[in-house]
Amino acid sequence: MNDASNFPENEQPEAENTSAQADAENTAAQGRVCPQCGAALEPGASYCTSCGAKIDGSEDVTYHIVRPEAERSYEDANFHPSDDAGSTPPRYYTPNDDAWAEKPKHKHHPRKPKTVRTPEQKRLITRIACLCLVCALLGGLGGGAIAGLITRSGRTGSSSASNSGGTLVTQPVSSDPSSASAIYSQACEQVVAITTEVTYTNYFGQTSSQASCGSGFFITDDGYVLTNYHVISTAHQYGYAVSVLTYDGTTYQATIVGVDEDNDIALLKVDATGVTPVTFGDSDSMTVGDTVYAVGNPLGELEFTMTSGMISALDRTITTSDGTDNGINMFQIDAAVNAGNSGGPVYNTSGQVIGIVTAKYSSSGVEGLGFAIPVNDAVAIANDLMKNGTVTDRAQLGITLQTIPDSAAQYYNMPSGAYVNAVNSGSCAEKAGLKAGDIITAIDDTAVSSGDALRSALRGYSAGESATLTVSRNGETLKLTVTFDRASDSTK
Repeated sequence: MNDASNFPENEQPEAENTSAQADAENTAAQGRVCPQCGAALEPGASYCTSCGAKIDGSEDVTYHIVRPEAERSYEDANFHPSDDAGSTPPRYYTPNDDAWAEKPKHKHHPRKPKTVRTPEQKRLITRIACLCLVCALLGGLGGGAIAGLITRSGRTGSSSASNSGGTLVTQPVSSDPSSASAIYSQACEQVVAITTEVTYTNYFGQTSSQASCGSGFFITDDGYVLTNYHVISTAHQYGYAVSVLTYDGTTYQATIVGVDEDNDIALLKVDATGVTPVTFGDSDSMTVGDTVYAVGNPLGELEFTMTSGMISALDRTITTSDGTDNGINMFQIDAAVNAGNSGGPVYNTSGQVIGIVTAKYSSSGVEGLGFAIPVNDAVAIANDLMKNGTVTDRAQLGITLQTIPDSAAQYYNMPSGAYVNAVNSGSCAEKAGLKAGDIITAIDDTAVSSGDALRSALRGYSAGESATLTVSRNGETLKLTVTFDRASDSTK
C-alpha cells in the first residue's frame, strides 16, 4: 500500500470540494474512457482506477490506490518510458507522447553485402596463415641462434672484437709471449713457494710449530733457487729445514748454499733436474713507467698470485724493519705486494726477471709502495754464492764509521757525509791516506750523506776495483784514490 507521500508532486490529490456543481459534472462525465489504457471511467473520476492516470478537467480529490501490477519497471539506464520525459537527463532522447515516429534522423550507411567465400578460398587463406606462422617461428629461432653464436664468440678465451666497417668480428687469441697470461703461464713453472717450519717450546712447556713463508724462483735447470735472506734467516741461524713447493705440487727439501745478509740475498739448492729457470733482463735499462708483473705467494696461502703495476721510481735506499741491513738500493713499484711475496720475481713485459720483491711500506692506510732489488745487483751475488758459497768479491775499505747527530753537525759546521772514527792498520784505506776524523762526502760521482749511504755505495764495487774518495779534512777538500780489499766472512 502506498500513501500520499508516494505520489509525485504533480500527482498529489487535491482537497475535497463539496460544491453544488458536482451533480452536473458527474452527469457530463458519463461515458468517458481513460486516454491511456481505454478503461471506462467512473462519473466524476479524476484518476483511472486501472492505470492511475490523471483525468484532465476532473475535480475528484479522493485518494486512489495504484495496483502493484501497474507500477513501472525500468530495465536499464538507457530505457525511459515516454511519460517520464520531464525528469530524464538532457543527454538522453525521449520522444513525446504522440511523436514516436518523429525520432531524430540519423544517417545510416547500408552495410556491404557479406562476401561469400568458397571452400577452396577458405582453405587457401588457412594455408597462407599457417605459412606466415611457420616463417615467424623459423625467423625467431634463427635470430636466437645467431645471437647465441655471437655471444659465445665474444666470450671465447681472450679473443677481442674490433670494429670493421660497423661489423663486430672476433680475432684469434694472441700467443705473444709478452702478454700477461703468457708471462703468468711461464712464471708458474719458474716460481716456487718457500716454507720454513719453526719449532719452539711455549710458555706451558708444550712444543709448538709455526711456518714462515716466502717466495723464490729457479735460476738454473738443476735446481738453484734465488730468494731473500730474510725469508730463510731463521732456518739459517737455527738450522731449521727449508722446503720448496712447485706449481705442480711437488715438495723438495732445500739446502742453503750461501747468503748475503747485507744485500738480503740467499741461494738455495733442491735435488731436481729439468726445471725451468728464469731469464734475467738488464735492470739498468728499466725506466719509470715501465709495466711490471710480480708473482709470488702472498700471506703464505694464496700461492702463485700475479699482480701488475709499473715502476714508480728508481734508486731508492730502503732499510728493512728488522734492521739486518744498512740500506739497500731498490726500485719502487706499485704492483700489490704483501707478506709472502718476498723473494719472488718482478717480470718486465718481455717475461724477463728484472728484480726481486723485497719490501713494502708497512703503514696503515698506505698502499702501492713496493720495493724490489735490481736483478743486476743480485746476479753478481748469486754467481759468487754458487761458486764459493759466500760473497768473496765484496769490496772493503777497512774503516770504522761513526754516526754524527744532525744537531752536532750543525753546531760544528760539519759537512754531510760518513764520519771516519778509526782506520784499520794495513787496510786499503790506510794505504790511500784516509785518517780518523775525515768525512767522506763522495765516492766517485756518487754523493755520500751518511754512513749508510757509503755502505750502500760500496755494494756497487768489487774487491780489487779502484775508486776516488772525496774527503773533507779540517775544512779542506781532498781527493784520495783507493783500491778495495776483499771482505772476509767476519766483516760487514
